[in-house]
Amino acid sequence: MAACHSVDPDRWQRGFDELAGRIACRFARVEPRRRVGLFLLGLLAGLPRVNCWTIAEHAGEVSPDGMQHLLSRAAWDADAVRDDLRSYVVDHLADPDAVLVVDETGDLKKGTHTVGVQRQYTGTAGRIENAQVGVYLVYAAKGGHAFIDRALYLPKSWTADPDRCRAAGVPDDIRFATKPALAAEMITRALDAGVPASWVAGDEVYGADSKLRSGLHERRIGYVLAVACDHQITTPAGKHQAKALGRRLPSRAWNRLSAGVGAKGHRWYDWALIDITDPEVPGDHALLVRRSISTGELAFYRCYTPTPVPLATLVAVAGRRWTIEESFQAGKGLTGLDEHQVRRWTSWHRWTILAMLAHAFLAVTAATARADTTAPPGLIALTANEVRHLFTNLLDHARRDLAYLLHWSRWRRRHQARARDCHHRRQAVQLA
Repeated sequence: MAACHSVDPDRWQRGFDELAGRIACRFARVEPRRRVGLFLLGLLAGLPRVNCWTIAEHAGEVSPDGMQHLLSRAAWDADAVRDDLRSYVVDHLADPDAVLVVDETGDLKKGTHTVGVQRQYTGTAGRIENAQVGVYLVYAAKGGHAFIDRALYLPKSWTADPDRCRAAGVPDDIRFATKPALAAEMITRALDAGVPASWVAGDEVYGADSKLRSGLHERRIGYVLAVACDHQITTPAGKHQAKALGRRLPSRAWNRLSAGVGAKGHRWYDWALIDITDPEVPGDHALLVRRSISTGELAFYRCYTPTPVPLATLVAVAGRRWTIEESFQAGKGLTGLDEHQVRRWTSWHRWTILAMLAHAFLAVTAATARADTTAPPGLIALTANEVRHLFTNLLDHARRDLAYLLHWSRWRRRHQARARDCHHRRQAVQLA
């Protein structure tokens, strides 16, 4: 390839083959081993809608039965594939100062039978909606960031109803766990697996949880966790709400620093630190206060470090939290993370891990291209979005003839006719 040229289709194909090879041993039979590669390619194909129907058609199969079988009944362990995903991301993006970022996202759903669904607040809609919520963990390194774990949040309305759980395939040993508890479990799993990281970041849901913070103290892992304005803080001067402390800061306490570079340039804010008293936990404890330059609005973060670090380091960690928002956007927009049409426990875990694998391929490919080459003048570096577009068009040469397209048209219309007739018969019974 020419100097400064970061588009290398052969290298990208080898990278995809490497990823597929990592998980091949998880599939004892050749059919699901072959099909999972086609499934990943379908997730990366930029299809208008991403589901088992469209992925099967893209793969050249005559029905979606095989893809649906892969998600529901085929013999393979999604947790083992999750471990493969984690090792793939770490092998390519390893950074001792990396940040483990936790957050949840909701997928809007209809009905009541999809596992975990209920009316609950989701940031996706910005209000209470009928939704399914998952908690995710992102590995945010200097070179790039990608998902490495996820957990489905089961509300008490589910865990208190064994029959409902059993109908959705939820294992009998699953009990209610809060979102911070799920996050703590994923962080522990990553650290126990030797993932190199020095920090944890998260929003107010996680910053308010004392058990999560205590677990990080025990592991001597630093954190920058957002907290609400009314969060109680113990200082040498007594116990106060975070907002009261922020309002009393003198002008000399503020420092203007960038929280990182976004799509529109540096994210500049004013920052200040307030010491926190915690005699039972060795290390440095502080309240980090962020002030908007334009509106003066304040935001607050509880911080812990085993040894003292500069203010700029805490600010940089706080800025890394936004990588999970970027990951959600890319995962949903590029690899169908939220487009699953599955109802059961096993299928949800399998769909999400495969979507995360596809996203990790894009993230690693883009990060490798940025590290190995320099973008030509006048161009930005390759993004995951551009990699997906180029990968699909350069490497996916599948073309279907008219007979194949008509076959799938008939299949869809036949299935939809059966669904329509079923709905009409059910309605007739209800009205009788």
